[in-house]
Amino acid sequence: MTARDVPAVRLGLRENLAQFSLLVVVNAFVGAMIGMERTLLPSIAAEEFHLAAKSAVLSFIVVFGVTKAFTNYLAGRLSDRFGRKHVLVGGWLVAVPVPFLLMWAPSWGWVLFANALLGISQGLTWSTTVIMKIDLAGPSKRGFAMGLNEFAGYFAVAASALATGLVAARYGLRPQPFYLGVVFVALGLGLSVLAVRETKHHAAAEAKLAGPLPKEGMPTQRAIFWRTTLLDRNLSSVTQAGLVNNLNDGMAWGLFPLFFAAAKMSLDQIATLAAIYPATWGLSQLVTGALSDKIGRKWLIAAGMAVQSIGIVVVVSARAFWSFAIGGALLGVGTAMVYPTLLAAIGDVAHPSWRASSVGVYRLWRDLGYAFGAVIAGVTADALGLPAAMWLVAGLTFLSAVVVAVRMKETRVVGVPANASAKPS
Repeated sequence: MTARDVPAVRLGLRENLAQFSLLVVVNAFVGAMIGMERTLLPSIAAEEFHLAAKSAVLSFIVVFGVTKAFTNYLAGRLSDRFGRKHVLVGGWLVAVPVPFLLMWAPSWGWVLFANALLGISQGLTWSTTVIMKIDLAGPSKRGFAMGLNEFAGYFAVAASALATGLVAARYGLRPQPFYLGVVFVALGLGLSVLAVRETKHHAAAEAKLAGPLPKEGMPTQRAIFWRTTLLDRNLSSVTQAGLVNNLNDGMAWGLFPLFFAAAKMSLDQIATLAAIYPATWGLSQLVTGALSDKIGRKWLIAAGMAVQSIGIVVVVSARAFWSFAIGGALLGVGTAMVYPTLLAAIGDVAHPSWRASSVGVYRLWRDLGYAFGAVIAGVTADALGLPAAMWLVAGLTFLSAVVVAVRMKETRVVGVPANASAKPS
């Protein structure tokens, strides 16, 4: 795209309020697609398909995490090359069969196939809504924009988890709870096709404001991958924190319902507990995303990882409903401190011309955390029991906080435009 091809655009939330708000709604439907599984699939695995091994029960999270991770990486590259809207619509088309497969799957293999499609869909849709909101918001309100994005997604996860759990408590595990998924797909796809507009030209405009690329020019995809993964101390610190964040989320997704059931919680109570964590996570991001714009990224990330660790410890030590709820809320607050801040930090460091690709690499590793978490938690739980798996994940989460505290530099300097404040090291 040449300068002549770039439409006259204005960056900022206020200037792009209608499209930004629409993308918030679309991402809510993206999150709701995950939420419909969070209460039910561990129970379906145990009760309908008689899977006893925790590693087998958690296999759906491994499939979801791996497919979503690699699709995240692809989504960033495709968004840079073909535009954001095409990728978003494609992601919703992949999601169309998912609720029907979950309703009528005759074997666990069909559930795994549904989660492969769900992972692909989530990688395309959620990645693209993140990139589009970064495009629209510009540098000054990037943290707030990511807070709104992740609030919509994860509050919808919570609402969907609660709703499907309550439907299941009344009508059974299948098929009625997954009727909601048909509605989510129809609305998300319809809005994406009919109302969402392309935002790639906003990124092009910001790239002009950010100034020329460094003297080495546009980095290759290989260089972006290694810079984000390992070589840049800020990008790689963010990446490992994202991986560990989703590692503990994968554990919570798969093991918390089983742990609560073992503590004699009812399905209604399990649904409520499954909703408390992502609801707290979602709501708190309305504050934490904007807070990172004011106080910076580094210490919010490090403190958030530590709070997550404490939340897991509270859950594994608890025996009653309200104790579980407090632990889940702490885990949600800690995750809210981290999640939008990590994305904002990527936006601080990466030049707008290769930012979408860097976001794709970050989200590749972050969502591989789902798979790592499910494997580590499942194998440890089978060998040593559910509490041992949860203690191990709590320890890994605290270690990630230490890495951020020691290795990462602040990427956001108050009063300085975001891309001017952060220089890759």
